[in-house]
Amino acid sequence: MKCFICASNSSSKVLEEFVGKSSSLNLVGTFSDSVSMSNQLSKRNDIDLIFLDVETPDMDISNFINGFDYRANIIIISSDDKDALKAFEFNIVDYLIKPVTFSRFCKAVDKAIRYFANKEVSNSDVNEIFIKKGSALVKLKIKDIIYVEALENYVILNTKNEKFTIHFTMKAIEYQLPSGIFIRVHRSFIVNISLIKTIKENSLDLIIGNEFRDIPIGLSYRDTLLNRINIMAR
Repeated sequence: MKCFICASNSSSKVLEEFVGKSSSLNLVGTFSDSVSMSNQLSKRNDIDLIFLDVETPDMDISNFINGFDYRANIIIISSDDKDALKAFEFNIVDYLIKPVTFSRFCKAVDKAIRYFANKEVSNSDVNEIFIKKGSALVKLKIKDIIYVEALENYVILNTKNEKFTIHFTMKAIEYQLPSGIFIRVHRSFIVNISLIKTIKENSLDLIIGNEFRDIPIGLSYRDTLLNRINIMAR
């Protein structure tokens, strides 16, 4: 992903070092003020990610984000969390507290990559599949799948009103479904991320119409799940 950095000199050096270590990032420009970066953004449409230090001189999160109509993902960097709530209202990818460690930086970048993949899936034409039902093929919108459940050598695709049983392994169906929409949370369950209502210690609630379905979370899948969502907590 092509990225911009907007930060003070001390912060930008750290971020430039981290970006240089990440094979998925390509640093296109570093700026010490938001005006300069905004001017560059207005001239191009290929920037995928912005690292934005809120303590950059004359920086105002709301004015900056509202000031351009742009598809870039944004990761905020700050010395405290006082602006976190306001920042997440603008659907930023992540909020990093200084001093930023490389491991925490990598988690934020991984989340940005998934956000980017999700946008690509949402904008693509490949959003429907055909499922065999009896002797016919039934068209199914991918986003209508609420969860997938393993059943020996089969899997069950559950939608709001129907269930489709197909001869697939969980590993194969996990590979086929877009990772920007679905995540595996248990050896026997894959869920639609957008339909998660509540995440508990060992399970989660999925929204199915006006009801909820309790889905178990496997211990080995929990950290991956938590890294995919925005958590408003210190």
